[in-house]
Amino acid sequence: MITLKNISQVFDNGVEENHVLKSIDLVVPEGQFVTIIGGNGAGKSTLFNVINGNLHPTSGSILIDGKDIARTSHSARAAMIARVYQDPNWGVCPDLTIAENMALANSRGRWSLLQWAIRKKDITFFEEKLAEFDLGLENMLRKKASLLSGGQRQVLTLLMATVQKPRLLLLDEHTAALDPRIAKQVMGITKKLVEEQKITTLMISHNMSDAIAYGDRLLMLDRGEIAMDVMGAEKERLTPGELFVRFEG
Repeated sequence: MITLKNISQVFDNGVEENHVLKSIDLVVPEGQFVTIIGGNGAGKSTLFNVINGNLHPTSGSILIDGKDIARTSHSARAAMIARVYQDPNWGVCPDLTIAENMALANSRGRWSLLQWAIRKKDITFFEEKLAEFDLGLENMLRKKASLLSGGQRQVLTLLMATVQKPRLLLLDEHTAALDPRIAKQVMGITKKLVEEQKITTLMISHNMSDAIAYGDRLLMLDRGEIAMDVMGAEKERLTPGELFVRFEG
């Protein structure tokens, strides 16, 4: 579904060049859930920025459904790529209500249909979607997003990212800012959404246990290159201790 061909990203400050991504080649089939680990500076967030259009790669191609999007704008990719960030505040409009945030997300890729009023059937649809997660959000549709807890905001962001199924979902350490109990709950919701909709997903994580427990495939980035790529039985046999040893190596 998505193919990266010879993706390189070089930052040049006029004094020296920093090669953050080095000729990355990657093919991710339709519906695959890939977890990505790597140390600080390994190139994980830069890779996401290149994929969703915040950066144009120095060289290489990004193909989605066979079409090269490497030089298209971030906004042009918004209809097919959704991203959830580490900070729960980045995925919502804080001064809008839950219903208004949901309405904006539900119009992604169909901007001509954005309306002044939220229709009654939209409210019913939003309530049904929110009720699936047993957080009581379906009873708070008129509440401003700024009044929600971090975990509630991140669940709302996840639902906004997937209410119109994206071709690709990018999860950028989306549980890192949450306490362990809420992070586990958000990961459970993530798994449910991704598996039920069969969404092609890339997830950055610093949690070794989560990297093994979730997803079909595990990548490790090191200094801008793919240092490990495992899936299937090989991934299932990995333990956090073994993964940490590989990570340190």
